[in-house]
Amino acid sequence: MSFEERRVWIHLLVAVLVPAAYLVVLLSGAGGADVSDLPYQRPLLTAVGASLLATIALNMVAAALWPENAHRKDQRDREIERRGEYVGFVVMSVLTVAPFGLALLEQPHFWIANTLYLAYVLAAIASSSVKLTAYRRGF
Repeated sequence: MSFEERRVWIHLLVAVLVPAAYLVVLLSGAGGADVSDLPYQRPLLTAVGASLLATIALNMVAAALWPENAHRKDQRDREIERRGEYVGFVVMSVLTVAPFGLALLEQPHFWIANTLYLAYVLAAIASSSVKLTAYRRGF
């Protein structure tokens, strides 16, 4: 497994676990109340920050564990990265129609923010999935 493939696995792991933790934290405070009335701002910002910090920290750990390949990228790695990021961009672009529509319909900020976060998460998962498929099966 190349170092770049390890980085993709890290990104996918963080993209799944952090939003799951955010959802658990958010719903644990619901207690039968309407979810759109929950204080979501701090947990959402914490989830976004945790995603960034966890990805950076885990990549640094991976670079320390496998230093010989940490900064080596070949043409295949670059092409896989490009294709995966392109798919992630398309997914994010399509899915941001939902929060945009919610904003135009003047829905509560809770729903707008969370559908935007969902679009980000799904784009990260799609991007990582495309990259891992390319690493495992080729183009």
